[in-house]
Amino acid sequence: MSDLRHDARGLIVRPVISEKAFQLVQAHNQYTFRVRQGTHKTAIRQAIEDMFDVTVTDVRTVSMPSKPKRRGVTRGRRPAWKKAIVTLKQGDSI
Repeated sequence: MSDLRHDARGLIVRPVISEKAFQLVQAHNQYTFRVRQGTHKTAIRQAIEDMFDVTVTDVRTVSMPSKPKRRGVTRGRRPAWKKAIVTLKQGDSI
């Protein structure tokens, strides 16, 4: 069991903290997480259920593209990342 829990924690990078994420929690019981690139919805569902002991009803994923950034003359790009929006069963919360 601890091996599975360790893998689950490796898939979920961190929660997304923003105004829109908080509005989704209050209005629709949906939580937003930053996940590793290439993680599929089934693995995300299992990881959230194992980590927080809740029932997941839906998982939506969004691949966020990289963004150009500048600091003075130096140009670069922010890395691309993947976002998962997880809907929990009514009555469950994280």
